[in-house]
Amino acid sequence: MPLVAVSGLNKSYVVGSQRLHVLRDAAMDVEPGEMLAVVGPSGVGKSTLLHVLGGLDRADSGTVRIADTEITALPDTALVEFRNQHVGFVFQFHHLLREFDAAENAEMPMRIARLPAGDARRRAVDLLQRVGLGERLVHKPSMLSGGEQQRVAVARALVMRPRLLLADEPTGDLDEATAEALERLLREMHAEFGLTSIIATHNLRFAAACDRVLRMEHGQLHPA
Repeated sequence: MPLVAVSGLNKSYVVGSQRLHVLRDAAMDVEPGEMLAVVGPSGVGKSTLLHVLGGLDRADSGTVRIADTEITALPDTALVEFRNQHVGFVFQFHHLLREFDAAENAEMPMRIARLPAGDARRRAVDLLQRVGLGERLVHKPSMLSGGEQQRVAVARALVMRPRLLLADEPTGDLDEATAEALERLLREMHAEFGLTSIIATHNLRFAAACDRVLRMEHGQLHPA
């Protein structure tokens, strides 16, 4: 049984006087433990797909099922709760909170879920140590390199121990060496945490290292 099942997914936006159709009857299944890459040029809809899969945006029609939950049928409050508990996000631009240090950023999803502060801190510190930032816990984003900030974002994405990891161009803003290091880290975390991962990327080398590659064209997903 797929962990992620997508069927008949449509999404459009109004731009000026026109309607832009981004997803057109998109469909795919992602098996538990699979690391899937989604490739395609900028503007083709990869980010929109991930946002809908993770419940950050609503589709116009179609269904998304994650495990035994059809998230497209959830009301807003339940969708937010599901997303926080079961889906981890890594974005191209890390979206760290500038006023908080690395540990505080990493523990934020647990604090939002109102889990015990001590548990949140211990889990965040453990994850930051695993991603190589054990000595940068109290450094704020402005004191971290781009690669370090993305590592904090990876820790934040994993702190709730999600089943599904969504990464949207996670290496797109990094130099080649730093990007390669982050790719290795994502593969390691995928294996260690038993994740199902969907990676939207321009990086064909990274995509080739995944279990399977889909290409997005004209709002649909096809084998690459």
